[in-house]
Amino acid sequence: MTDTAIEAAGLGRRFGRRRPPALEGCSFRLLAGSVCALVGPNGAGKSTLLALAAGLLRPTEGSVTVLGTSPAAARERLAHVAQNKPLYPQLTVAGTLRLGRDLNPRRWDARTAERIVAEGDLDPGARIRSLSGGQRTRVALALALGKRPELLLLDEPMADLDPLARHRLMGTLMADAAEHGTTVVMSSHVVAEVEGSCDHLLLLGGGRVRLAGPLDDLIAAHTLVTARAGDVLAPHTVVDSRTTGRQLTALVRPAGALGDARQGDRPSLEEVVLAHLRSPDAPPLLLDPLEAAV
Repeated sequence: MTDTAIEAAGLGRRFGRRRPPALEGCSFRLLAGSVCALVGPNGAGKSTLLALAAGLLRPTEGSVTVLGTSPAAARERLAHVAQNKPLYPQLTVAGTLRLGRDLNPRRWDARTAERIVAEGDLDPGARIRSLSGGQRTRVALALALGKRPELLLLDEPMADLDPLARHRLMGTLMADAAEHGTTVVMSSHVVAEVEGSCDHLLLLGGGRVRLAGPLDDLIAAHTLVTARAGDVLAPHTVVDSRTTGRQLTALVRPAGALGDARQGDRPSLEEVVLAHLRSPDAPPLLLDPLEAAV
């Protein structure tokens, strides 16, 4: 067993020479057992990163290691749920689970897969093509968790669900991951959707990593400062700032005491994420979780 679930070094992927890279120079480490929120706007490179980690794409630069080996070699030990939830439309729900069992005979957890389907009140005899988007999501997650993966890669998994179904399925997913020590990487462009479930953050913007590391450490590294308009914030690193009348509000990474004339507050995760996305030229913050834990 390795203590690192995913490690990327200078990872990049291009789709055509004339187009900007979907990912460029991405470097980060994710420890095994983490639940990671992969956050960023549409087109930030989230799906590309997950496909690279799943071995569905090859990098055009750099490298990515999964569970201590290559993505291709780790494929039996990971599960990937893509945005479009690719399932065989002509199969029934029960037939889909049998297919999962046949493809994963050594690791298949029939009890978990059947429970997830049953909790959605799905008819085992219903064909996949007759299901709603949310119902297909439940079947796809049943397949993924039934595989009993060490690493679970989820690309916008809850987008098709109504709020109540999303809350219930997220609870099922997190409970299962905690029980089995599964590493989860879950992408979303909605911060509130993942904030209460994750302990690690990976923020992408413009194909680059803007923030990476343990969630609490990343938030603690920032301070929301209120000061007088025109106040010089040096030597602190200013991520984003706005002036309203005589008041300056800024998200900074403090380089020491703020000073008597400034008020500092702990920002929310959403405030940190939005500030970095509004200011793409602000220096990124990449924390190695092994060093952060020391």
